[in-house]
Amino acid sequence: MREQVAVQHAIEKLRALGERLPFPHQSAVRGAPPLRELRPRSGRSRWRAPYARHDEGFAILAIVPEALVDQQGFDRGVALAQRRLAGLKE
Repeated sequence: MREQVAVQHAIEKLRALGERLPFPHQSAVRGAPPLRELRPRSGRSRWRAPYARHDEGFAILAIVPEALVDQQGFDRGVALAQRRLAGLKE
């Protein structure tokens, strides 16, 4: 439950600050532009939320485990986020 609240707070920060949201609250997803990742609890959370700019706002495309915790889960989640982003662009 605590992690869900942390993810929700990160989403609220993105809504409020948009592209001005600083690190450590967000960062680029390596090897997967234009994806960025929300980093709940300033990166101390076990979860990440890949997102991208879409239309006038942002689209949260998945909730994935942090790469240092579960690299395979992170990679699968990023691949899913990329597919979802491609679907939004169609």
